[in-house]
Amino acid sequence: MEKVVIIGGGYAGIYALRELVKNKNIKITLIDKHTYHNLQPEVYDLIANNSTFADVTIDLTTLCRGFEHNHLDFKNLKVRKIDRENKKIYTEEQEIVEFDYLIIAAGTRTFFPPTISGLDNADDIKKLHRAISFKQRFEKQLFEKIRDELKQCADTHIVVVGAGLSGVEIAAEMAYYSIKFFKRGNFSCDNLKISIISSSSSILPGLKQDLINISQKRLKDLGINVITNTKLQSIEDNYCTLTNGTKIQHSFVVFTGGIEASTISAEIDVARNSKGQIIVNEYMQTNKYENIFAAGDVAEIRDNKGELMPPSVTIARHSGINAGKNVLNMIKGKALEKCNPKLDGILIALGGKYAAGDIYGILTVKGRLAYEIKKYVFSSYRSPLLKLIKKGYAKLKRH
Repeated sequence: MEKVVIIGGGYAGIYALRELVKNKNIKITLIDKHTYHNLQPEVYDLIANNSTFADVTIDLTTLCRGFEHNHLDFKNLKVRKIDRENKKIYTEEQEIVEFDYLIIAAGTRTFFPPTISGLDNADDIKKLHRAISFKQRFEKQLFEKIRDELKQCADTHIVVVGAGLSGVEIAAEMAYYSIKFFKRGNFSCDNLKISIISSSSSILPGLKQDLINISQKRLKDLGINVITNTKLQSIEDNYCTLTNGTKIQHSFVVFTGGIEASTISAEIDVARNSKGQIIVNEYMQTNKYENIFAAGDVAEIRDNKGELMPPSVTIARHSGINAGKNVLNMIKGKALEKCNPKLDGILIALGGKYAAGDIYGILTVKGRLAYEIKKYVFSSYRSPLLKLIKKGYAKLKRH
């Protein structure tokens, strides 16, 4: 029986898995160091108290149980080494997993430039446990503000570094949440400030100008201070220093700068780019080993024109499905299918029930309509997974 292993239970890994289970005669193993699939684009709702931990995660144990496949296992392990020659994966837990075909879908993490001193004190909300920690500390500070409002009313200042999608979304959600919080309680000490720092001349560099304009206006309406054409230089206990010489006081610094591939990508001798992403061909294969594929954010993926695709859920879907299909094609001796990923569009959460979006590069939407479209897109991905984890949960309870 052919053994197929997926490393990473994120978007790309799940899409690959949904293809692989169509073949009931292979052994499939999903490996992830976490027991859950983090629905990362929805974490901002968690921080803003619009959802719970259960709403932004998919349990991988019950998910795998929910598939109708007798040879599917989930292993909660941390990969340490990939032995290509002997087709073995070595883990921190001393368990060895064998494979005939491998799909690496381990994702990325936030890149913290070592040149910025004090950056290790910044919050990284890409990781779910760090996002929850930030949420708890932020709420504790809000409580202390209200408790001490007659004695002192110190500023609470959140500095968001990076004005790409992640930075803009977290800044907007936090601003909206704080406005709603102080209004609901009619608290007098409502001096929470949010600044967002962009190294470019505007927020959301690379996106269409109308999306930038809509987002810029929304941030302004929410009272967010947008600082452009400068970078973070250092973080001290009470203030940030920017490269333009400005010093900003801070209570929290949320860093949403660039990305780098999971360290797992370095565990195999294949071509990688400067971010550590694995360079794949049009079939999602690595350059040296035809039985080893990479998908999602961990891979450098290009369309059929050679244009680099940005890391996103859409590209994770295209590449994950393609990698899964091509593993099955190889097993059956069929020709491989080329992957030509296309962006369906982009949707930006801008606080509360307000969003902005570009649909297929044709239509620009904003406000409640864009929010409802974003909500529908998320639901269409999550709903079938919820059915699977409920089925898997029921199976576990019967044993």
